[in-house]
Amino acid sequence: MDILKWFAVSLAVLTLSYAGLTAFGAWRWKAAMRALVAALGARRLEGGVTRYDAAEIVGLPAPVHRYFERALRHGQPIIRAVDLSQSGTFNLSLVTPQWKPFTARQQVTTARPGFVWDATILMFPAVAVRVVDAYIAGEGMLRPAILGLFPLGAVRGKGEIARGELMRYFAEAVWYPTALLPSQGVVWQAADDSSARATISDGEVSLTLLFRFGADGLVAEVHADARGGMVGKSVVMMPWDCRMSEYRRQDGMLVPVTGVVIWQTPQGEKPYYRGKITRLAYTFAQ
Repeated sequence: MDILKWFAVSLAVLTLSYAGLTAFGAWRWKAAMRALVAALGARRLEGGVTRYDAAEIVGLPAPVHRYFERALRHGQPIIRAVDLSQSGTFNLSLVTPQWKPFTARQQVTTARPGFVWDATILMFPAVAVRVVDAYIAGEGMLRPAILGLFPLGAVRGKGEIARGELMRYFAEAVWYPTALLPSQGVVWQAADDSSARATISDGEVSLTLLFRFGADGLVAEVHADARGGMVGKSVVMMPWDCRMSEYRRQDGMLVPVTGVVIWQTPQGEKPYYRGKITRLAYTFAQ
């Protein structure tokens, strides 16, 4: 009986300790995210074009022109910020699939470009890894931590880290499509009848992605010839694809709500994100 009592007491202590640790980790993580989101908002710029004018797409490559004709309406307010939620599964390994459920909140600014992705990935029952992926003022960041307390490694800085995060922002601009307009600084060049290259610059960072359009005229895939991905403790450059689907009308615009993100490796396609937008709210230029 004494052994059973000792075991019960020990289990209760461990349970309470874990609950306390989890609560403390959540509190500390939320404070860190509030600071990042505040930093993102502090760099948000105002002014400039406030509404889409269909005249600005005259002369763009044919598939890009068709896309804007479908996705936007003349007079559409320009998006300045986005607050969205996602859910789905995330693959933790390029070798053996390890798909884990996740939920995330992402906040975006379009001028200047930036985002903060605050995700919770459920590794095991009651064991969550908090992940922040961000691009703020020309600097990229990726930091995962068990319970938000115990880091699993982190990268932060400029160069390829910043470039990779700006790629993510740019590929995801189909969720905030006015950010793809020439008036917002994007330069489009023809590739073929169903694709075009788009270039974006932010401070020292400049990059070009290939946008592929489906038979419906909407963006079906965004491709990068090389993006840095973490393989173990090293950053490896690999081709990278984002595939979009299930377009819906949101605040007058057509945006996709489902997507898959894929690394193209020598062993073939390795998807690592399968997600769906569950909430989408815009702040428009006044």
